[in-house]
Order: sequence, then structure tokens, then C-alpha cells
Amino acid sequence: MGFTAKSKSRSTENWGMGFFLVFFPEETTSPSTSTSAASPTTTATDKSNFVSSPSSSSPVRFIRRSNSSNPIIIKAQSTISICALFVFLTLLLFTLSTFEPTTSATIISSRRFLSLKIPITNKTNQFPSFAFHGMGTLFRRGTRAMNELVVAHLVEDVKEDHFRLFLKTLHRSGLTARADVVLIFHGSSTFGNAIREENDLFFKLVRNYKELKGASRNSSFDLAQFVMNEKKEIGEPLWGKRIRSNYSEVGEEEDEFTGLSYGSVVGFEPGELDPENSLSGFLDHVPMSLRRWACYPMLLGRVRRNFKHVMLVDVKRSVILGDPFVRVRNRSPESVYITTKQESKHRNSDKTQSHSHVNPAILMGGTRGIRRLSNAMLTEIVRAAMQRKKKNPVSESGVLSQLISNDFILKDVVSLIKPTESIPEASSLTGLSGRALSDYPIIQSGNAYNDINYIIRKLICSCEVDASVYRDC
Repeated sequence: MGFTAKSKSRSTENWGMGFFLVFFPEETTSPSTSTSAASPTTTATDKSNFVSSPSSSSPVRFIRRSNSSNPIIIKAQSTISICALFVFLTLLLFTLSTFEPTTSATIISSRRFLSLKIPITNKTNQFPSFAFHGMGTLFRRGTRAMNELVVAHLVEDVKEDHFRLFLKTLHRSGLTARADVVLIFHGSSTFGNAIREENDLFFKLVRNYKELKGASRNSSFDLAQFVMNEKKEIGEPLWGKRIRSNYSEVGEEEDEFTGLSYGSVVGFEPGELDPENSLSGFLDHVPMSLRRWACYPMLLGRVRRNFKHVMLVDVKRSVILGDPFVRVRNRSPESVYITTKQESKHRNSDKTQSHSHVNPAILMGGTRGIRRLSNAMLTEIVRAAMQRKKKNPVSESGVLSQLISNDFILKDVVSLIKPTESIPEASSLTGLSGRALSDYPIIQSGNAYNDINYIIRKLICSCEVDASVYRDC
């Protein structure tokens, strides 16, 4: 039973400040029934005494409050526990709601894993993963780590047909059997489908030649270049997500292409390699031919320990038919191979030689030399832009030629290799046969796309096996 202790003199506003006491009879054992029988009388007497004389009932009130403190503490603890549990559940639900769904991470990881199986199914090509440290796009993951790197940039006016021609000849040349390919786009890439389709055509070509178990007599494609040397240690490719520590183990679905060696194909946008657009403060308009030099320091700096040789190539002005690295493979890491182009054909040989410009479309050499040259070129572009002050546009070829001719700047920095012959133009090779064209690892296409396209079509479509793969034959 219980009652509330209150004073008559207090106003009704103080009812909430009182105590509500709940009394429970003490548990007694069975020995005395008289005690239990007398307890109601005693309780009634105590109650009357408590009401009639507050002064005399203070000991009783103290005793009963002490007896009732234990249930109050228990109820208070229960209330606090319920409140704490409610707060904990609220925090738990809020924390869980902030996490990303685990299914998306699983899908991404599986897509990255399936990027190794591009030859088997086309579905894996639809979901490229990051190429390197959360940047770029992985279009094809190679079978092993490579020692050579091809960095190709696309200027603003490159057409898709010209880009497809570059990729087609690059895959057929055999260079991708020993090198990875990095594509630097001028903006948001719209060539993703073209890259994947050319990859599929390459694997279809490999499949056809494996079924023939040999090379065709009239074909310029040699499958033997892509056969992996079993004696060499196989390292995992640099690009994409790492799959396993022992990369030499391949899945059962890749049996068709087991034993082949081909490099990765990745792509970057300028904003990923040059996020601040370093040259924008010195030039009103920064063309891709100049901005690419601001992209090289980050790219080459991160991969400097992974590749021995690097080639910088312009997609629009170059076509690769062979292995250009044979000219620098046995050189020092500081070596840089340069080519020249003639400024005018209407001058005599002495004048033309003296006015020859360095060809910026093709540069190759050791990783250290190419990296140092790119850093010096970026500095020289800034210097030229500050000196001219909008009077004359900055020419890539002019700045590079001035840099190469300045022995003081490049002294003890790079070792230049200046060949005696220049890279031939496509217009001068239209009458040659396919066998004769194989002697030129690089051809300058220039602006004559029809000439170079005619040469390549004649080279490819002369073989029945090759013609069955490419639809333009």
C-alpha cells in the first residue's frame, strides 16, 4: 500500500515536488500468526499517529523511506537502462545508414577481376576500372609486367577513323607484346568503344592464327612475337587492381590465351595528370600539343621505377608498324632519340638542313632521359610564353628545337641521339609493297589520312586470314 506525503499548508502548485512512496509488507515466515494478525492494527495505529502528530512520527517516516528506497532505485535504474538502450539503438541505426551498400563494392571488385578476361567475353569491356591509384581508365589488362611504355596523346582534331588506324597498326606491330600503352585524351574521352572494339579485333586475330598453328605467308602479323618466354619471371601488371600474389596462375577460362604476352591499354584525361592546368596562367589557350608536357611529370614520375624505356608519340601524325625501341634498347637510361623534319622543300640542301626542326611527334629513349627532357620542355614553354606575351603563338616544334639546340640547358641532363635519316612520310610510300613497308617501324601520316589508310589497307587485306577479321577489307 502507499500514500503521498504532502503538507496542508502548501499550495497545489507544489504537488509535483512531493514523493510518491510505495510500501510493501515485509515477508515473514510462518511461525506466528498472531504477528500477522496484529500487523493491520499496528499499521493503522502508525498511520493515525503519523497523521495526528507529525513530530512524533518522524522516526517512522524515516524508517519507511529507507525501506522503500530499494524499489525506487531499481525502477530508476530500469528507466535509465531503457533510455540508454534507446539511445544506443538510435546511434546504431544512424551509423548503419551512413555506410555504402556492400553490394556495389562487390560488383566493382568483380568487374576489376573480370577485366583480365577481355578476350573471353565482351561484357567485361563495358565496365572498365581505374588504371592507377584511382585515376584513369583500364581498357585492357595485360598478362605481365612490361619494361617499355608507349605514351600516345590525342590532339583536339583527331578523328575516330584516324585513331582506329593508329590502334590497329599498334596491335599488329608486335610492340604491345613488350610494352604497355597509355593514351592521354584531350578531354572527356569519346573513344572508349573504339578502343574496346580494336582490342576485340586483335584477340580475334590471335585466335585465328592459333587455330592455323602458324603464320600466313602473305600476312604482316606474326603471332610468335606474342608468345611468352617461359624462362622469364612473370610479374603482375602495374595497371588495375592487383589480383593475387602469384600472378603466374591463371583461371581456367583463360586457357585459350594462356602463354601469350600482351601489354595493358589505359587512358587518362589531362585533368587527372595536370589538375591545375599549369600553363593556363601563361597562355590564353593551351592546346593539347603543349599541355601534354604538363601531364608527363606526374605520369613518368610515378612509373619511373617500372619501365626502362618510354616513347612519346602523337596519334594524329604517327603510325607504328614495327618495334621502334630497337634503336634505344641498348642505350643508357639518359638517352633520348630525336628525329627531324624539314621546314621547307624549296630551299637548297644546306639551307634546309640548317632550318630543320625537331619532330615532336616521336620521341623515345630511357625513362630517365625522357622524364628529364619533359621537365625541361615544360620550363621552356613557360619561358617562351612569358617572353612573347601574346605577340606570336608558342609553337611546340619551335620550342623543342630551341631546347635541343641549347647545349647549356641539356648538358649533363640527357644524352641526345640524332639519326642521320628522317622518318618517311606516308605520301612517299604509296608505291611500296607490304614487305617493303615492314622495314619502316614508324611512318609519319601527317595530314594525308587517305594515303596512309590506303597503305595500311593494302598491307592488311592482302592476306585472307587478316581480311576475315577486319570489316574494312
